[in-house]
Amino acid sequence: MALMSFKIENFTTTDLETTNYIKPVSISYKQNGKEKNWEAVESFDSVAVLLYHEEKNSFLLVKQFRPPVYMSDKSYGHTYELCAGIIDKDLSLEQIVKEEIDEECGYDVDVKDIEKITSFFTNVGVSGGKQHLYFAIINESMKIHNGGGINDEEIILEFLPLEDGKKFIYDETKGKTPGLMFAFYWFFERIKGE
Repeated sequence: MALMSFKIENFTTTDLETTNYIKPVSISYKQNGKEKNWEAVESFDSVAVLLYHEEKNSFLLVKQFRPPVYMSDKSYGHTYELCAGIIDKDLSLEQIVKEEIDEECGYDVDVKDIEKITSFFTNVGVSGGKQHLYFAIINESMKIHNGGGINDEEIILEFLPLEDGKKFIYDETKGKTPGLMFAFYWFFERIKGE
């Protein structure tokens, strides 16, 4: 796998007038008799999958540049994540997971081998989007291409040895999502019994 670096230049922000994936909204409501207001963003729900490569005894993670993270903290920018995608198709969640594994990671996993872990809400103060978390085991016999995403996605694949998983959770030099950390804990508790 070729290593890819992130060279970021001319980073600016502007107010959105039209959007493709999110819709800023103002919410008004009454709570315990008191009028309240909140700013929020309507967005797509998502799926994510923890991939365990049985031959490499490793998790397969995706690494990509995330402009909002970079906007918040220029020392990060790229994040380590589970293979994931938005729910923007009229398909079963498991079929969307299968397609994301193919597009981002290059493995062909049978839908029946994709196991549901749980669902939870992400970014509860802004969008309240729901993420559906899954698990799948992969091996090299399932490899069909190099992955990396579609269109102009620039996704880097990284294998994290299982023995480094717990340390990785607390490594603050690595930008990561709570869903990834939760999935690791689930794996160590449920799969490995550690």
